[in-house]
Amino acid sequence: MTAEPDAKHAIEQGTEFGISLGNLPQEAPNAAITPEGLQVLPAVAQSLARWHAMLAMKDTGDLGDILHPKAVFRSPVAHTPYASAPVVKLFLTAVIQVFEEFVYHRELASPDGTSVVLEFSAKVNGKEVKGIDLIQFDAEGRIVDFEVMVRPMSGLQALADEMGKRMAPYMATFKVTK
Repeated sequence: MTAEPDAKHAIEQGTEFGISLGNLPQEAPNAAITPEGLQVLPAVAQSLARWHAMLAMKDTGDLGDILHPKAVFRSPVAHTPYASAPVVKLFLTAVIQVFEEFVYHRELASPDGTSVVLEFSAKVNGKEVKGIDLIQFDAEGRIVDFEVMVRPMSGLQALADEMGKRMAPYMATFKVTK
């Protein structure tokens, strides 16, 4: 399976994300096993380890190293995705600062070892949030698509309000036009 259908979907939503993962196998025969027990491509395992370390330190200084230049961020409150590594880095850096008591609980991987689902819980201004990060990587372990889903509505609203305050100065600049 390739990322082509996801890339086409992203393009339809106004992004310039046009990457194909090429000839990846249906299953990841050379997969690495992460400390969390995920079977993923070795480059993906390295990037995931770096992502977890960044979260633990609340420091995304090296995030650009694991982002594809045309990475896409899909917000739980915006219909149109945001494209480019600097934009994805800005959003993820902001949300790391907004979330309190952030913890990943479960991690799942796709059979081809290029996509993961990370279930998390956190608080935003005292409101509990439960969510998932859907992260798709290329064969080199770079994040090409980062989608966040959050519930319940009260937590989503608190997240939207806080992120809105922090991101307002950048929103018009980063919104992808169709």
